Amino acid sequence: MDRFPNVLGIIQAGGAGSRMDVLTRERAKPALPFAGSYKLVDFALSSFANSGVADVWVSVSYLASTLDPYLAQGRPWDLDRTRGGYRRVVPEEGGATTESGFAAGNADNLVQLAGAIEEFDADVVVVMSADHVFNLDLRPVIREHLTREAGCTIVTAEVPKQDAREKAVVTVGGGGRVTGFEYKPERPTGTTVATEIFLYEPTVFLGELLRLRHKLAGGAEDGSSGLGDFGEHLLPALVDRACVYATPLPGYWRDVGRPQAYLQAHRDLLAGRVDVFDDPQAPILTRWPERLPAIVRPGGLVDDGVLSPGAEVRGTVRRSVLGPGVVVEKGAVVEDSVIGAGVLVAAGAQVSTSIVDDGCSIGRRATVGALPSARRLRDEDITLLGRDCEIRGASTVPAGARLEPGTRT
Repeated sequence: MDRFPNVLGIIQAGGAGSRMDVLTRERAKPALPFAGSYKLVDFALSSFANSGVADVWVSVSYLASTLDPYLAQGRPWDLDRTRGGYRRVVPEEGGATTESGFAAGNADNLVQLAGAIEEFDADVVVVMSADHVFNLDLRPVIREHLTREAGCTIVTAEVPKQDAREKAVVTVGGGGRVTGFEYKPERPTGTTVATEIFLYEPTVFLGELLRLRHKLAGGAEDGSSGLGDFGEHLLPALVDRACVYATPLPGYWRDVGRPQAYLQAHRDLLAGRVDVFDDPQAPILTRWPERLPAIVRPGGLVDDGVLSPGAEVRGTVRRSVLGPGVVVEKGAVVEDSVIGAGVLVAAGAQVSTSIVDDGCSIGRRATVGALPSARRLRDEDITLLGRDCEIRGASTVPAGARLEPGTRT
C-alpha cells in the first residue's frame, strides 16, 4: 500500500452513563478522570492521534458542554486543524434522516451520522467508545482490515467468563473470520469479547445501516431507527454476511463504565498491570493540570499510591489514587479509593473503597465506606460521593452508599 488510507475516526462519547450513577449526574462519562490527571476520552483520542488519524469526530449528546472546555477543539491531540481534524457532532433536528434527538444506542447514533459519513468518503471508518482504558496502534489493524477486504473488523480482548455476560462475545474461526456473535449472553460460550473498537468498510457499513433502518424503524416506539446498540442488529447482520474479522488488542484493556470496573482498573494500575502509559512513542495525551508537583509532608505516608499534581499528603494513603489538588490532613486515612480533584480529607477522617468526586469535603473524624470482606469486588461494595458533597465531622457514610452531587450530611 503506497499511501496511508483516508480514515475517519468516530468516538462515541455516549449518553447519560447511568451505570456510573451519581458520578455522571453533572458530567459526560468520558470526562471522568482516570489515574488522577487523565480523562477517559484521552485513550480513544490518543490512539487516533498516535496512529496518524487526522479526522476525528466526537459524538456526544448528554451534557456535551462538560467536555468542550477539556477537549479544546482537539488541541492537546494535535487535531485542531484548518482542514479536517477534530469535530464535535451532536443530535440535530431535520435533515435527510427522520431520527433526531438523543440516540437510542450506539448503532442508532451511527444512523444519525450516516449522511455525514457518506459525504466524508473514507476508505475506512473506525468507531470507538470513550469509556475504555487501552492504547492501540491502529495502523497495522487498518492495513490488515484492508488486506482482508473485510466489511468489518472487530478488535477483541479476553475477559473472565463472568465478565463476558456483560459484553459481546465473539467466536473466531480460521483466518480470523468471525463465525459467531452473542450479545450479553446469560451463558457465554467463550471469553473473547468485542472491545467496542470497530473498523468498517463504508459501503458495506452504510448499506447495512440503511437496510436495517428500513426494516426496523417502523417498530421503534421512541422514533429512533430501531437499531439500538451495535450488538442488537448491526453486528449480527454483518456476521451473517460472512464479512467480519477479528483482531486481538495487545496489552491492557478494560471497559470502566461501572463502578466496580472503574475501581478495579485503578487497582490494576497500582498493581502494575496497566501498560497503556508505558510506550514513550505512543503517549496517552491529555491536558495536564497546571499545578505544582505533589508533596508528602512530614508525618505523611503513601503506601502504594498515585498522587496527581497539587496533591498534599499529611496523613496516610494506601492503595489509592489522588486527583489534582487533593489534601489529606494529619491523621486521615485514605485506602483502596479513587479521590477526585480538589477534595479535602480532614484530620482523622477515614475513606475506604470509595470513589469520591471533585470538590468534596470530608470532615474531621468522618467515616466514608468500608473495606469489603468479599474477595471479588462488587458494585455494592463501593461508596460513591457525587461532586461537591460535604460530609460533616464525625458522621458516617456507609459502604455502598450513593450520595447525590451537593449532598450535605
